[in-house]
This record gives sequence, C-alpha cells and structure tokens, in this order.
Amino acid sequence: MSSTWQSRLTLSIFGQSHGSAVGMTLEGLPAGETIDMDILQAFLNRRAPGRFPWTTPRTEADVPEFLSGVVNGRTCGAPITAIIRNQNTRSEDYDKLADIPRPGHADFTAHMKHKGFQDAAGGGHFSGRLTAALCIAGGICIQLLARYGIFVGAHIASIGHISDLPFDALCVSETELSRLRDMDFPVLDASIAAPMIAEIEKAKSEEDSVGGSIECAAVGLVPGLGDPIFGGMENRLSNLIFAIPAVKGIEFGAEFETLRGSEYNDPFYHDGETIRTRSNRHGGILGGITSGMPIVFKAKVKPTPSIGKPQESVSLSSGATQQLLISGRHDPCIVPRAVPCIEAATAIAITDALMAHPISNMCYIN
Repeated sequence: MSSTWQSRLTLSIFGQSHGSAVGMTLEGLPAGETIDMDILQAFLNRRAPGRFPWTTPRTEADVPEFLSGVVNGRTCGAPITAIIRNQNTRSEDYDKLADIPRPGHADFTAHMKHKGFQDAAGGGHFSGRLTAALCIAGGICIQLLARYGIFVGAHIASIGHISDLPFDALCVSETELSRLRDMDFPVLDASIAAPMIAEIEKAKSEEDSVGGSIECAAVGLVPGLGDPIFGGMENRLSNLIFAIPAVKGIEFGAEFETLRGSEYNDPFYHDGETIRTRSNRHGGILGGITSGMPIVFKAKVKPTPSIGKPQESVSLSSGATQQLLISGRHDPCIVPRAVPCIEAATAIAITDALMAHPISNMCYIN
C-alpha cells in the first residue's frame, strides 16, 4: 500500500509502522544532483524516536537504504527509492485496537475504509512513523534548494499555552534557520525551552498528551514561483504539510482576522533593482505565487491521541461500549519531532515549484 502525491515531482510513501520497513519513491529530480548522506542522516536523526526524554521510548536507527536512483552519491535520473527498516516493534501492544478504536486516531476510519483488513499495529499505514520516509525525500530536496540559495527552517512556536517568539517575517535569515536546525529543542527564545519541556513532562506524568504549533520559514526565493488557483504555493505547501498525520491546521503570514486592509496590506518599494515590501504580513505569497519575501507560515499540531488515561470507545464487532486503556510507546507531545517533518514537506513543495520555473532565471550555487 502506498500514498502518492504528484505534480512536477511524484512522491510515493509506502509501508506500515510495524511492517518490515517504511520507504519512499521520489521521481522528477534532475540527474547529477549530489546527495550528502551524512547531512541527510543528521536531518533524519532530528525526527527519529527515542533520542530525548520528551519522545517515545521506541528507538530506531532510521538509516536509509537506497534501492535505486542514486549512483556514487548522485542522482542518476531514475526514480529514487529508499527504505528505512523497522527494528524495534511491539505489535502485541496493539492487538485489541483492531476491534476497539482509539479516540482521536485513524483506527475507526481505517477500519471502515479497508473493511477490517487494515494493519492496526502501530497505526499501520496511518502512523506518524511514515514521516520518516517523508523526511528522506525532504532531506534530499533541502540539499538541492541550498544550491539555489534557498533555505528552510522551523521552530517550536508553542507547546500548550506556552509560546515562543515569532519569526521576524521581514528579515528571517539563513543563519537563524541554520542555528535552529542544530538545536535539540529548536526555539528562538532559549529561556522558553525549559517551561515547554516541563509542560510536556507534566502531560506525560498525568498519562496525557499536549499539542502545539510549529512556525516555518523559507528564504532566498525569487518572485514568481507557483501558479494561481489550484497550483498556488499555499496549495502545494498545505497538501504536503497535511501529509503529517498530527497536523490539523495551517496559517500563512500574519493573523488577519482583526485587521483592516490598511493595516494588513504590505506597501511595495524599490530596493535597488529589487521590488520588496516594507512588511511581510502576506507571508511571502500573493495570489499563490512567491513575492520574493520570506515564506512564513504556522502549522497547528494536535495532542497525541494515544494516551494512558482510560477512554470511552466501542467494540466494532459487538457494538458494545468499551473502556479503552492504551498500552504501547507514544510521544506525550508530537511537536518537537514534527519540526523536521514540516521542513521536509516545505522543501518538497518549493522544489516542485522550482522545477516548473525557468532555470535560466535561477542562480545555481556550485
């Protein structure tokens, strides 16, 4: 079973949480692009489970094995297929979930769609485990974008009611984004990390979970990427961001509900040979097309549905009400590990738009 997204690029993600492996096939990248495997592995490590106290205790190496599309460290024009083997599974923890669905999870809807033949272990194909495959594709695209002077990065914007500082949408820099990528707990205000971690630990100690949000930015884009109506950059980004199972909302640019047009609109001006805006409340996208200002958006992440507290559910076989007590290993907060996933999805969307842009207008950095 695979899930496929197709535009200029085609990305298929396959596998199950407790199957032998998860993986991806990425088609459409040009031949000859170098993939630095050490940089890719460092990126995957940021998403991998079991590395920090605030994540699930399930540990996985998350080392990708490339089956096709890469020869001597370069893309060869064939579809790029890579897998990550699952090595630390405990499928017995999920035996009862085939009949008693978890509230807030895809167990019930998967049962209805696949008539009870779905793999319930670890959430099967609906699991956040498959974002490891998304991060392989996104990690490759991040390296390609850097050669065009385009950089993507994100930070934890909120955990529960605790919020980090927002990006300065007018002057986000590659240096700032790079610094965030090097942090175990990426926040702009270092003093907020400890309270956020304490909030996660509190939820964990109470057999509960907590949600939050992630703010992402992309810099170095030229004006003109994207298309109106169906092919807009918001469309491309949203389509891929919502491939991350816990994401339930996305907001581009500044909050606008209470602003008038005179407050929200960004005035244009000449900056030498370049036209820029004096503010960036539009978040770098106008009419579905990049304006040349930084892309800035916020993704909202729900609390982990698998919690230790007793919950009310039903038996799908008998129809009787059941009290469900979930076992297994789960993140008390998905937000920290979702940060590189958001970056990966963003990089894929921008790379896809870049493939449709005249390369003569881009500046390739060797």
